[in-house]
Amino acid sequence: MKARPQPIADVQGSKDTRNIPIDKVGIKDIRHPVRVRDRSAGDQHTIANFNMYVNLPHNFKGTHMSRFVEILNKHEREISVHSFKDMVQEMTVLLEAESGHVEMKFPYFVMKQAPVSKVNSLMDYDVTFIGEANHGAPSLWIKVVVPVTSLCPCSKQISDYGAHNQRSHVTIKVRTKEFMWIEELIDMVEQEASCQLYGLLKRPDEKFVTEAAYNNPKFVEDMVRDIAQRFNADARITAYVVESENFESIHNHSAYAMIEKSKTE
Repeated sequence: MKARPQPIADVQGSKDTRNIPIDKVGIKDIRHPVRVRDRSAGDQHTIANFNMYVNLPHNFKGTHMSRFVEILNKHEREISVHSFKDMVQEMTVLLEAESGHVEMKFPYFVMKQAPVSKVNSLMDYDVTFIGEANHGAPSLWIKVVVPVTSLCPCSKQISDYGAHNQRSHVTIKVRTKEFMWIEELIDMVEQEASCQLYGLLKRPDEKFVTEAAYNNPKFVEDMVRDIAQRFNADARITAYVVESENFESIHNHSAYAMIEKSKTE
């Protein structure tokens, strides 16, 4: 007669007597294929890096790590703003947690056309979806790092010829009450830079972008204020953080500015 299999102990679900809750516990830096909605092509296949956490009450020894991976596999076909929110809520329910936090960071590609030659090339941007659920209420932030050109107004004013410029990283984090394309957010930032960047430029394009930046000088303070002004005027955006770091070409340090605002307070 075959012996019955013995039940396997659920160590994670056992009691803990130290009376100390854990704010975040889960998995970090797991890569997974995703499909993200794309304004021009419908969708875009990419690889995302996930961090997934839940809270753990004081009386439980551990959480069930394998369930995080199960959730990822269930949602691997397509990730949108709505499905991402659903995934965060599902995670808290499945792991019996009061709060959950998911970060999904991925490279996002936009086909751009050079300003004069009209040659096409891809530009990549770092995008992160940050989702949280607390007692069943979900919230979502979209974070985008947009590389641009900035040119110093002071350098232009005091120099007989030329002006120093630099590549800058503008990092925006927005919370919206309506759907917004990632490309829309990128456009809003690039239109407020001294000049935007392109993956490929011919000589006429290089002349154009050099002169465009020279004719549109901006301090790091100008960059964040002008972008904040756009966000203030867009009713879809309820809260935002705008940061700009200018990698100075004449200093061994960066210039930095940041504005943070909640429009609902």
